[in-house]
Amino acid sequence: MRALLGFSFFVFFNASAFAESLPDWPQFRGPLGNGVADAEDLPVKFGESDALVWKTKLPGRGWSSPVSRNGKIWLTTAAEIVPSEEERIKLLTEAGDDPKKFKVRQIMSSIMIGIQVIDWKTGKLEKEIELKKIDAPDSIHSLNSYASPTPVLDGGKLYAHFGTFGTWCVDTENGEVVWQTRLPLEHSVGPGSSPFIYEDKLILICDGVDQQYVTALDKNSGKEIWKTDRPAMRAPTGDQKKAYNTPIVIQAKGQENKQLICMGSQWLVSYDPDSGKENWRLDHGKGFSVVPRPVFSEEHQLIYISTGFGKPELWAVRPDGKGDITEQEDMVAWKDPKRIPARPSPLLLGDELYVLTEGGIATCFDAATGTVHWTERVGGNYSASPLFANGRIYLFSEEGKSTVLKPGKEYSIDSENQLNEGVMASPLASDANLLVRGKESLYRFRK
Repeated sequence: MRALLGFSFFVFFNASAFAESLPDWPQFRGPLGNGVADAEDLPVKFGESDALVWKTKLPGRGWSSPVSRNGKIWLTTAAEIVPSEEERIKLLTEAGDDPKKFKVRQIMSSIMIGIQVIDWKTGKLEKEIELKKIDAPDSIHSLNSYASPTPVLDGGKLYAHFGTFGTWCVDTENGEVVWQTRLPLEHSVGPGSSPFIYEDKLILICDGVDQQYVTALDKNSGKEIWKTDRPAMRAPTGDQKKAYNTPIVIQAKGQENKQLICMGSQWLVSYDPDSGKENWRLDHGKGFSVVPRPVFSEEHQLIYISTGFGKPELWAVRPDGKGDITEQEDMVAWKDPKRIPARPSPLLLGDELYVLTEGGIATCFDAATGTVHWTERVGGNYSASPLFANGRIYLFSEEGKSTVLKPGKEYSIDSENQLNEGVMASPLASDANLLVRGKESLYRFRK
């Protein structure tokens, strides 16, 4: 174990907040994977000094969300050697990138991908684990990072996935690598899909430009248990076949077996999580580069999806189909083609469904019917998904603005706050604490 390229860090610490429960936030969007936190008494006013317990400068860069257990916070990161502009153009040219896209591409001379371990109480960066150095890595989109997939904690292990750059299982007690593997994939704009644990399996969605499939690895060994190719697509180019979704597992009413819901370009597909066998599929159109993680309503028995880039639509899909359900009109309860996000995931709160577009337009839908209760411009640009905690909805922008809303059928702002750096990663909430990963630092707030 070595420090990632010798980066330094600082900690601002307020010693007033020690007596508390420790957070259990094992995966992207929390324990249930839906952005809903069982947390109370969180601050609604916070900033560089307000309600700040500590702020830790983070070595490297990454848009992955923090995960936490047993008093430790785990993050993935990439320490980058940034080329000059002349070198950047040369690297992009040598990589075969389209010169028309050079303005929205970034590429590094080299990266060191790794893991950071931070103490929950003090904010101290306790450990840095180097995983792999990569010279002249693939280029990525200017909005992405080389460490965007959120890791997952399970049974004393951390599973860190960096897309085509590799997947690692790390022992959380000693920081040693248990196993590692690599599933080569051409992402086009960089990795994005987060890993998911189901029983003894590590589920990975691998929707690249060159190939598209879903696979389950043995979480103890990294060996393949099953692999299922995605359905054939109409898209003329691989760029419109790629996707960056994170799966969910649901239990539909009246069904004995659980379903693995994997959203992708053109197709929403339900698989048997034990075997990888397809249960049903739904053609949602021309949407591609799908990012938002689906959410499921047990009460309404509906899966809510965003169809991705192109022209995003919000669909409410019934989970009890078989085979190709595209032509079965009753399988889609409702859909809406306006004001739908291509990056932030939806947030479901009982009978209300909330979405936030990249351009800062928030909408509240009736979850059962799709009726719009309200649509308002929050302002800013967004990649982080909404968080519900303490009876409030927390929104964090790429410019560092945070807006705290009161949920309900009428639009109501509780507070607006500002950080000195933007936020790309979805936040964490536990007990009375709010944990936010900024572009450069990790913040812990407590009322």
